[in-house]
Amino acid sequence: ILLAVSLIANVFSAFSGGGAGLIQFPVLIFLGLPFGMALATHKLASVALGVGATIRHLREASLDPALVLRILAFGLPGVVLGAMVILDIPDHHAQVALGIFTIGLGLYSIANRQLGLEAKPKALTTLESSVGGLGLFVIGMLNGSLSSGTGLFCTLWLVRWYGLDYRRAVAYTLILVGLFWNGTGAITLGLLGDLKWTWLPVLLIGSLVGGYIGAHWSIIKG
Repeated sequence: ILLAVSLIANVFSAFSGGGAGLIQFPVLIFLGLPFGMALATHKLASVALGVGATIRHLREASLDPALVLRILAFGLPGVVLGAMVILDIPDHHAQVALGIFTIGLGLYSIANRQLGLEAKPKALTTLESSVGGLGLFVIGMLNGSLSSGTGLFCTLWLVRWYGLDYRRAVAYTLILVGLFWNGTGAITLGLLGDLKWTWLPVLLIGSLVGGYIGAHWSIIKG
């Protein structure tokens, strides 16, 4: 079950630019893990998604160093803060928040079907750059705390605010969120909480393979 869930979740995530947590994270909870342990285990497994997707995307796309630095500088502090806060929230409240966030993200995606179909580059003012950074910080907090779909939310933010086309935004998200945000969240949660170590090997295999396959599909299919 874990292998099938991990493979399916990460194929779709790498294909669409995030969203492994929409499938994999709730399944870990349904299989009996406490919220904090499920989150930490999912986070660490998702780093393999970033590795698999990065291997494929780096062969196709070059990243803008300025945008890379911005995503890391604003997002990583948010990830650490979110991970520290969520462990103090009761499981029930965290699960309700997870459900609300997941449904909201689905409704937003349905209502914005044309989002990211073509690139719309734009020069940002200082104020717009600050707002963009604040958005990345908030998404980073959600990534560290609720995790579900926040990679996809980052992709949508890069499309909406920074004018990237969807395919290019996916590359940024899978490399930077998949590797650096999720890696930072996994380390923070691992230090402060517990992980289900016996489940990790199969989750890592599913994430690595699924990440590569999904990234390959997104590149060749658009």
